[in-house]
Amino acid sequence: MKAALIQLCSGDDPAANLAVTAAYVHEAADAGADLILTPEVTNCVSASRARQEEVLTLEDVDITLAALRGLAAERSIWLLIGSLAIKTGDPDGRFANRSYLIGPDGDIMSRYDKIHMFDVTISETENYRESAGFRPGPQAVLADTLWGRIGMTICYDVRFPHLYRNLAQQGASILTVPSAFSAVTGAVHWHTLLRARAIETGAFVLAPAQTGAHAASIGKPRQTYGHSLAVSPWGEVLADGGTAPGTIYVDLDMSEVAQARDCIPALMHDPKFGGP
Repeated sequence: MKAALIQLCSGDDPAANLAVTAAYVHEAADAGADLILTPEVTNCVSASRARQEEVLTLEDVDITLAALRGLAAERSIWLLIGSLAIKTGDPDGRFANRSYLIGPDGDIMSRYDKIHMFDVTISETENYRESAGFRPGPQAVLADTLWGRIGMTICYDVRFPHLYRNLAQQGASILTVPSAFSAVTGAVHWHTLLRARAIETGAFVLAPAQTGAHAASIGKPRQTYGHSLAVSPWGEVLADGGTAPGTIYVDLDMSEVAQARDCIPALMHDPKFGGP
């Protein structure tokens, strides 16, 4: 299976972001990709709640979702929309950070709402409270494809290994981690975390990322790390997107999942133990 990981520098204008994303999807389809993946918040990178309220929509009328579903059907591809920021109609006004797996007929095969909210203080000048604007998802999600089962996650989820272990034990052979990772933490943690999740589960890890300085019409611009990664079940980095927008391609031999798990069957070695 040939996968294409699209690396974007999305701003806070969904229509402008869509034009760029669609061009990359067409390019990847022309290159023969079977599965194309975009990063977290493909439609809108913004730290401004006011801007989000202005440009985000409910799922049923979201222009990015509609257009990319149409592209998947037009090009007969599987497409993981890493995530979209979506209005939910919740009483508290919070949005969803929602990943979509689109089938080659354009149907939504699976939805996953990010479980772990990025509420952190990185420095005196850089802090995030994702839970103030987004509500966490309630459950883990698996999706069946032609090549095997996909475990869907998003960005900050990668710091919670029990989620990935559970997905792998339920049959996931591919783990997706679309991200908009902080440039500061990305430099020290990104590669290590993704390689660890692959090694622990014996699964392929595909992590398309946002990158660079993101244009902002309102509020403080965000800076993200880039380096979209594809990692093998043995923990080898198969492709690294660097820091420029673009697409990286990787051929996945799904037999490597069984080989890694047969060699080190750690997913089956969960003894009961006591203690704190």
